[in-house]
Amino acid sequence: MPTKTPTTSDFPNLTVTITHPSPSPTSTAPSPNILLLLHGLGDTAASFTKFAQALRLPETTIITIQGIAPLPFDLGGFHWGDDVSFDSATGALEMDAGFTKATQVLSGMVRRTLITECGYRLREIMVFGFGQGGMAGLALARELGIESKSATGAEAWDGEVGPISGVVSIGAAYSVDGSRVGKNRSPVLLVAGRDSVAVSDDAVRRTKLVFEFVEE
Repeated sequence: MPTKTPTTSDFPNLTVTITHPSPSPTSTAPSPNILLLLHGLGDTAASFTKFAQALRLPETTIITIQGIAPLPFDLGGFHWGDDVSFDSATGALEMDAGFTKATQVLSGMVRRTLITECGYRLREIMVFGFGQGGMAGLALARELGIESKSATGAEAWDGEVGPISGVVSIGAAYSVDGSRVGKNRSPVLLVAGRDSVAVSDDAVRRTKLVFEFVEE
């Protein structure tokens, strides 16, 4: 059981908003579930918080996290990628930009804050990501299922590893450059339009190479 309700001060190196469930007249204990919201390319936590407030799920604390870096050239908004690149065919920002940095930041947040400080278990944590945030969420879920005892420094972790409650990814599949070693048992739901380029048949197959349970 969780022992502490997370607050914004628990995430000093991230910009987050926290949406609490409707208060229960019979309990002051921390909510038993966590939902992490990861916005899309060029969005902000403040904007995506409106979605969290509309959801306001029972017995669930929703943490909306802002991308790890601002977009350049006064484009506004934030992103989750290791770099910023443009599609040579369309000129649009490339969504699949590598997620090594985001994975380190997000997995550290889950492990140090939600698990160690607040007492949550992985099975009590779910991720909802939109676009590039969905890709970051899938990379995070995979990382949380990997043993990292051989790592050193800030990346070392000898606590719980395994599947999380699930990942819902809207309009994005697993990254082309993501590691495909082993299979993760976190349930995954991929949501996209019928003719989506980002969630093509190849992209779905790629995701199924990494995750054992994938629905679309």
